[in-house]
Amino acid sequence: MGCTTLLVGRDASYDGSTIIARNEDSCNGEFDPKQFIIVKPQDQPRNYRAVISHVQIELPDDPLQYSSVPNADRKQGIWGEAGVNEANVAMSATETLTTNERVLGADPLVEYVPAQGKPGDADYEPEVAGGIGEEDFLTIVLPYVKTAREGVARLGALLEEYGTYEMNGVAFSDANEIWWLETVGGHHWIARRVPDDCYVTMPNQLGIDEFDVEDGIGEQVNYMCSADMRDFIERNHLDLAVEGSMPFSPRDAFGSHSDSDHVYNTPRAWYMQRYFNPFDEVWDGPDADHKPNSDDIPWCRQPDRKISMEDVKYILSSHYQETPFDPYGSLGDAASRTRFRPIGINRTNHLAVMQIRPYRPQVNRAVQWLAYGSNPFNAMVPFFPNVDDTPAYLRDTTTRVTSENFYWANRLIGVLCDAQFAETANAVETYQQKVGALGHAMVRAADEQVNRLGGTAVLEAASREREANAEFAEDELVEDVQPMSPDEIITAVRNPEVREVLATANDDLARKLKKETEKLLDSALFTSSLAMKNHFAMSDN
Repeated sequence: MGCTTLLVGRDASYDGSTIIARNEDSCNGEFDPKQFIIVKPQDQPRNYRAVISHVQIELPDDPLQYSSVPNADRKQGIWGEAGVNEANVAMSATETLTTNERVLGADPLVEYVPAQGKPGDADYEPEVAGGIGEEDFLTIVLPYVKTAREGVARLGALLEEYGTYEMNGVAFSDANEIWWLETVGGHHWIARRVPDDCYVTMPNQLGIDEFDVEDGIGEQVNYMCSADMRDFIERNHLDLAVEGSMPFSPRDAFGSHSDSDHVYNTPRAWYMQRYFNPFDEVWDGPDADHKPNSDDIPWCRQPDRKISMEDVKYILSSHYQETPFDPYGSLGDAASRTRFRPIGINRTNHLAVMQIRPYRPQVNRAVQWLAYGSNPFNAMVPFFPNVDDTPAYLRDTTTRVTSENFYWANRLIGVLCDAQFAETANAVETYQQKVGALGHAMVRAADEQVNRLGGTAVLEAASREREANAEFAEDELVEDVQPMSPDEIITAVRNPEVREVLATANDDLARKLKKETEKLLDSALFTSSLAMKNHFAMSDN
């Protein structure tokens, strides 16, 4: 499954938030309708059974409430993909990664083996369950962790116990940290903390390019990994570095550098970093420092300017604008315009962006931004995840096509606008700006309404919290004294008075979103209808 991930450290973001963002793209020829839901503790399974691998896992009996963006059709499982729990920990799972034969030979993937024959027959062989994968990760990890580090540790332990049948990259964040975990073969894994002043680009390749194994198996300040990672690397001769020439590179040891990578993966990293660091190096032409097919594009780097939510949406919607590789552009030729896989592709199911804001009280600290369908033609909208329910317009996605929910309305708009890109571009841009402004206004208004609840117990509890970033102290509602514990955070977030405020704000924005989306659909349908092949200029009236 193809996806694109962008991670933004708190000192690289426009407001000091940690931001993790990912396009969930379906496989070629598939489109998966998505829902935005809240999973309450009583609805969380205690005995989990995967549809794809048939693995069964006993889950703890004390889950947190969390948001999720599952498939509307559960025939292949839940596929929760992205969410935030009551401890204000966010998770994005997962970015499909590539690997190589050396890794798969050393630690094979754990694949499901169907039963052979019939029970009772002499040659009958019962099924063998596979490992865990994208279908499962969010559901079996997010409800049980209270920090981003705990998320890495829990998923790592599950990978070691059950294995996985695919290579995956998973992001965790809280107000202070972002961690990126990559699976290595069937049971091994590595994770690196995103530097606060950097962003990370991930385009379906194993991406981490430097790793401190000693820290990973020791103090785990900036790295975490399987306990036997050093022995695993040495035993299987995976380190390709010339002695003393460079730090250990997981990308070289565990990843791939195939011809297909240079068409499908590396061009996306090239374009993303070209956008965020236009002045750092030469990006175009024969003398470019990095080209679309370069294998050494950095995993992370400091941006030329701080990254906004609009930057996140633009880059995860992009299709190589202002280059010869834009399928909608006029540069290059027919061959160049279809050479590389776009970031904003036709088969995006949804874009999820989790923003954890350190300058807000715990009750409304988390914002989950969502877009459905193909990103060049949709808008990204913020919602508060710490509520009791989500708006029906995003929650009640059906498996049949209808313009009455946000997912299918966006699918219809994408098809119509793709066919008449230039003619509908202005309407799409106007819609995106209007909806984006409505979203920012909703968040600001809800924040102010929460501020006015200053006498409630939840905000009195928030007064005990001291933020790691001193520059935000002046924005706090009351003077901070000491950090809140994870359990205090959860108690604060469960305040019903604030939840009602946030749910009302979500519902109000959803109503406005529906109105604006229907206006764009009407406009796109009219414009595309005028351009039908069977049109004829002469009229009989």
